[in-house]
Amino acid sequence: MRSPLKNILFCYGVLLFSISSNAQPVKKVKVISAGLGWANNSINTVVFRKNSLCTYKDVQYISYYNNDGVVVLGKRKLSSTKWDLITTDFKGNATDAHNSISIMVDGGGFLHLAWNHHNNLLHYSKSLKPGSLQMTAEIPMTGFHEKAVTYPEFYSLPDGNLLFFYRDGQSGQGNLVINKYILKEKKWKQLYSNLIDGEQKRNAYWQACVDVKGTVHISWVWRETADVASNHDMCYARSSDGGITWENSKGEKYNLPINATTAEYICHIPQKSELINQTSMYADDDGIPFIASYWKDEKDSVPQFHVIYNIGNQWKIQNLGFRKTPFTLSGAGTKRIPVSRPQIIGWSSRTKKCVAIIFRDEERGNKVSVAMNTDITSNEWKLRNVTSISVGQWEPSYDTELWKKRKQLNLFLQFTDQKDAEGEAAIAPQKVSVLGFEINSDANSK
Repeated sequence: MRSPLKNILFCYGVLLFSISSNAQPVKKVKVISAGLGWANNSINTVVFRKNSLCTYKDVQYISYYNNDGVVVLGKRKLSSTKWDLITTDFKGNATDAHNSISIMVDGGGFLHLAWNHHNNLLHYSKSLKPGSLQMTAEIPMTGFHEKAVTYPEFYSLPDGNLLFFYRDGQSGQGNLVINKYILKEKKWKQLYSNLIDGEQKRNAYWQACVDVKGTVHISWVWRETADVASNHDMCYARSSDGGITWENSKGEKYNLPINATTAEYICHIPQKSELINQTSMYADDDGIPFIASYWKDEKDSVPQFHVIYNIGNQWKIQNLGFRKTPFTLSGAGTKRIPVSRPQIIGWSSRTKKCVAIIFRDEERGNKVSVAMNTDITSNEWKLRNVTSISVGQWEPSYDTELWKKRKQLNLFLQFTDQKDAEGEAAIAPQKVSVLGFEINSDANSK
């Protein structure tokens, strides 16, 4: 158990980021603390939370499990450091790190909430009125394919509608379901019960994003069994009409559902390459997709972060190559891994495409770290630690809407532990905070 002194240090001593030099591409670094959250596994800090934080107009919302496994919701004005927090009546099985909370606000200001999913019934609620933290009782979305839900993710469209992605079925055999919330009707409809078909032989582990023009981008790895070692390859699809029709990067329309034969393979990665599933992707203001993951190349014994991106209608791959410590991935359940899955963001500086990877690595003391490249056509990455002490088994999740609209990066921050294969630690609840900073778009420009 961590001492009270260490808890205090974590609350107030996290910043170790030099912003006095023009060489640093960040500015206005700050930490805004909320309440205390469950920390005996990584359920509050898994990378696939969409979202842990979300901003609507000038209000930011937050969600997390407290030490009793109960969902806490909060909001604050962006100009304020004071959170309005409520403890809901919703409880999750916090001992399983899959059961994360996801939130999003629709174009009418209603908060949507999904929580506690790992091959079980849908748990969904919506705020009683715009801007409220008071929620309805549990309600269905569409009533279809809601008995074996995992990995719920909300995505906001420019017209105020929402998309809701989740896996129907179990690891190695699940299908990707997409629901759409129609703002004018205030109801959900199911677009696809099976957008990406595992054909009862495999399933797709995806990462997705929506760019400022409303194009939905999705990429995925295939997994053949429940064993993470069976992850392989990276595929891609996009939709420019809110998830109705889908095409590959060349503009060729998919016949749906997409399967292992018809998918566009943008990077071939063999099984047993330590390829992780469910990482992140981002599409910039020009609609250029960037995907971050890690795996081990055939000639390298060390899993390295990679960025896959499409410029000039060509897929390119960068191996960041700075890691030195090997590890292996195998087995089922949530793993205790020495490196987090990465988040990726992008921005433009004059004519340059800039990218940042946010991650945590035991090599760097398990601190929040950033790798930045201010010209993606080069393979020149600069590494920085953002925090001065460990954040344990934290993985990054961030406020996608705030970044998309204002280019301000707000990360969900909490020290968490994670034992292998759904094991449970025994530490005190830890402070939940928002770590925020802005990208200095002119830094390092040439």
